[in-house]
Amino acid sequence: MTMASQTAQSTPGGGPDHPAGPVFGTPESFAVVAGSAPEALAGVTSVVCVPTFKRPDMLEATLRSLASQKGGHDFAVIVVENEGIERAGAARASALLAAGLFKGFVLVEPRQGNCKAYNAAWRCALTRFPALEQILGIDDDEEAEPGWLDAFVTAARTAPAELFGGSVTPVFTDASRAWLSAHPVFRSHYGSSGPVPMLYSSANYLIRRSVLERLGFPFLDESFDFTGGGDTDFFTRAKAAGFRFWWVQEAAQRETMPARRSEFGWIHARGLRNGAISAAIERRQNPGTAGRLRVLAKSLALLAAAVPRGLALGIRTGSGLIGLYHAQVAIGRLMSEFGVANEQYRKPEKN
Repeated sequence: MTMASQTAQSTPGGGPDHPAGPVFGTPESFAVVAGSAPEALAGVTSVVCVPTFKRPDMLEATLRSLASQKGGHDFAVIVVENEGIERAGAARASALLAAGLFKGFVLVEPRQGNCKAYNAAWRCALTRFPALEQILGIDDDEEAEPGWLDAFVTAARTAPAELFGGSVTPVFTDASRAWLSAHPVFRSHYGSSGPVPMLYSSANYLIRRSVLERLGFPFLDESFDFTGGGDTDFFTRAKAAGFRFWWVQEAAQRETMPARRSEFGWIHARGLRNGAISAAIERRQNPGTAGRLRVLAKSLALLAAAVPRGLALGIRTGSGLIGLYHAQVAIGRLMSEFGVANEQYRKPEKN
């Protein structure tokens, strides 16, 4: 990619070239700390959003994987630093932008929260890229395979869908724990390309501009900032609005799994969290006392079914630890009825 860069003012709105737009009705909460010249971005139709928090080395690996994309597509990158004090990720990304590794913007969203970071990135994409057709996403602990972007863009040209997801392969830093890749918390939801009922994760996605414009800002519900699940809630609302989903197996990423994610405590907490998220979203879809009772009845039914389902999963994978997952999800759902939710993103550097 060719890139012309300029430093933007570190103020909400990003300086005189990019004032906060009235379309959203509220001032921007983020600051643009570095950016490419507007003429370098005028014709860009694909923008890759990268939220980051206290992982500058991993962020650089992510950005270098984007710079190595094949297919000749013109695209830009928006990096959102979600740590507002040291800003190590923003500093690293700004240096790489100035060196010509990518073109786009480096933002700082000082209000900590997973959903806040995504909202900042998507809002910036809509207001700074006049030719925008689609946004894509990758996390700062992931690296895109060389054909990732081409696979997504090619699918988006022809597939009758508005939201696309791709595969993520876990790479455990402790290679002896690689067998955990069969666990549902590490496994992609689908395994082959084609239409799917819904997406659940924002770890690897392409979303058409029309989806964001239809669902409106804030795109992700910020009440999910520290529990996670804002992406699942977003996709649930997109499905209710009539949008369609497509899986692109070839749009592949690798995700680094540090040793702590292979420990029982982390895996157990993630299972409980997944259950709490699913119940919370279902309660939103089923308001009122009758709706809440239906959700509770489903949670109790899942708990009853957890034993045979867990045995089957454990036998299939050869792991008792993996077999516990269905029980953990059911228990997490029931705990959420009493307001208990595991906020794994409260300290994302430990996630």
